[in-house]
Amino acid sequence: MHLQARANATPVLSVAGSDCSGGAGLQADLKTFAAHGLYGMSVVLSVVAENTSRVINSVDMPSESIFAQFDAVFEDIVPKAVKIGMLGSVSILESVEQSLARYLPSNIVIDPVMFAKNGFPLMPESIRKEFARLLIPYACVLTPNIPEASELCGFEIASLEDMKKSALMLHKMGAKSVLVKGGHKEDFADDVLYDGKEFHIFHAKKLKSTSTHGTGCTLSSAIAANLALGFSLYDSIRRAKSYTYNAIAHAAPLGKGFGPTNHLYACACDPLGGLH
Repeated sequence: MHLQARANATPVLSVAGSDCSGGAGLQADLKTFAAHGLYGMSVVLSVVAENTSRVINSVDMPSESIFAQFDAVFEDIVPKAVKIGMLGSVSILESVEQSLARYLPSNIVIDPVMFAKNGFPLMPESIRKEFARLLIPYACVLTPNIPEASELCGFEIASLEDMKKSALMLHKMGAKSVLVKGGHKEDFADDVLYDGKEFHIFHAKKLKSTSTHGTGCTLSSAIAANLALGFSLYDSIRRAKSYTYNAIAHAAPLGKGFGPTNHLYACACDPLGGLH
């Protein structure tokens, strides 16, 4: 997949937590939007102190700040797509749900971020049922990985048929379409899409890499970016998977743990624009 830097006034919004190490969350989303030539905006839900090895702590934004950020965005620059990531508390869930109900944005991609790469719970177990009740019905695309889909559906996912079963269950919970990601499997990295009518399987080679910090954030924001550009759901996912694969493949070895991907692998340019 070739990405070309270009001027594009299409706005997109990330609603997520901040990752100070730059590999996941808002930072990954904004880099992904930029790589697709889009204008990225953000609503900060939490400030997470993390790096490639561990999560130190997380501080949630108060509801009034979340409401104000939504207002600031939607009264001025209305996004063509919205990606929603880490939701760390009931008050955050409720604030985001109320804001979505008020503004009814199009092309909502929800990534149910439950665990950091090291297993740290970014979405407390106590609020996961509330997440399913309040947020899933807003999802144009829901993008759980296998552990997240298993947690939401209440059964272990061990096969492609299990992935299809979980996608159907999540669709019945209200998501218009569901992409169950298979990257956590040892033997394959195939993803299963249920678009509300039929299943589609996205086959992918398994990359042997430790540069996988924020891959879920990257994929979901790339899907949102492609939807904002006017691509179909199927093509948006296909293009997002290709982008994420190449971001991993071109990553430099940074950090002591699971390092970040290279979001801007195809966007190297002269920062002076040829003016020397």
